[in-house]
Amino acid sequence: MAIVTVDFDGTLYQGNSFKVMFEVGKKTFTAKQWGILSVGLMKAIAVSPKGKTSFKHQFFKAFAKTFKGKTNAEMELFFQQLVDIGILDVNKQLVEQIVEHQRNGDTVIVLSGALHPFLMAFTKELQLEVHVISTELLFDSNGLCTGEIGQIINGDEKVKKVQAWVESEQASSDDIWAYADSESDIPLLNYVHHPVVVNPDDDMKVIADQNKWPIFA
Repeated sequence: MAIVTVDFDGTLYQGNSFKVMFEVGKKTFTAKQWGILSVGLMKAIAVSPKGKTSFKHQFFKAFAKTFKGKTNAEMELFFQQLVDIGILDVNKQLVEQIVEHQRNGDTVIVLSGALHPFLMAFTKELQLEVHVISTELLFDSNGLCTGEIGQIINGDEKVKKVQAWVESEQASSDDIWAYADSESDIPLLNYVHHPVVVNPDDDMKVIADQNKWPIFA
């Protein structure tokens, strides 16, 4: 029985998370929230020379700040709106592959830097009973969002999360898969027994060919 990890952005989800977030924000954000996000985006642009990952991390932090004071129920409503738009861009072939893994008795984990409530709503909409390990929104003792996020699950952090999950579940680590699309996933792809590159860009295709990693298009 294998452990199968599946990345979200660019892999299970082929749309643009940023675009969907902005679309929903246009309908629901107050002027104060747009002000908070604007400041965050300026910071994201400032760190953009460090790479796409740095920009995404800063963007998520800025977006989380707009949720300060919101309840869990309000968060669920917001992220369901993201799902209602984003569901059109799901990778249907990969969903079928996930279902096939589950028929074989494999354990599937959606492993992503995306925000946890988004992934919970997304996988529920797809009727996928999977584990989700992703970037958490933090809540205080009163159940209100603090506007902060936990550790962003990206790069080497994905490997650490898989290792921790295997240990906590006392699961076998002899047969681990990873479906992922980007260079930030290389540490995970190198770690697992069955790396699969999904819809790679040209640079990632070269890396996949060099490592003889199969491509799932």
